[in-house]
Amino acid sequence: MDEAERLRAMVDAAERIVAFTGAGISTESGIPDFRSPGGIWTRYKPIYFDDFMASDEMRRESWRRKFATDETMLKAEPNAGHRALAKLVEQGRMSAIITQNIDGLHQRSGVPDSRIIELHGNTTYATCLDCGHRHELAPIRKAFLEEGTLPICEKCEGIVKTATISFGQAMPEVPMLRAQEETLACDLFIVLGSSLVVYPAAGFPQLARRNGAKFVIVNREPTDQDEDADLVIHKEIGPTLSRAIGVN
Repeated sequence: MDEAERLRAMVDAAERIVAFTGAGISTESGIPDFRSPGGIWTRYKPIYFDDFMASDEMRRESWRRKFATDETMLKAEPNAGHRALAKLVEQGRMSAIITQNIDGLHQRSGVPDSRIIELHGNTTYATCLDCGHRHELAPIRKAFLEEGTLPICEKCEGIVKTATISFGQAMPEVPMLRAQEETLACDLFIVLGSSLVVYPAAGFPQLARRNGAKFVIVNREPTDQDEDADLVIHKEIGPTLSRAIGVN
């Protein structure tokens, strides 16, 4: 029995599956890993949340970077890995997808918002940091690129930011709590494309394992948690899940 067949057997035996996805599942859709050579964090010094809040100049630079890198994100399409997870959700086998990604590809693969827990937010829209009102990006992009206008909230005139979690910004309490609840309720926890180095999010696999769940890692590179997993597959995610779940 090869690795994909072992994964298939574990999926078939599970009653409640949770996926934990990182950048590796989206690099197969053409979205660069921010941390990899050539990624955005190797080209730009991160803008910390306090600096974003304190300075028009930093807010303008943040939006400039956002729109400069948007083309790659907008062209990306869900791949076989995303589609495999969507199939498991549709079948009622997978209760939640906990993701560190901000690209919205899980939603575009057909997974309902209610089944996706975004730990680091979502870059496909913006929110007011004061009242939480959602803002679509198209009018923000147009005003910024044509006139350099920084967005302010149409409801309360608060500061508007992409709906992502920046360096120095507190992790969102509700998604973290939901992720913990889903982790404790599952009997199979599958890590897909995460290096498992960013905490507190990287603690969820260990929580699942301590609670008795089977623990699988599918990631091209080794992680610090490989020795704790029941199955480790160092291969591409899309082809692996295609075989294990049965999608194209």
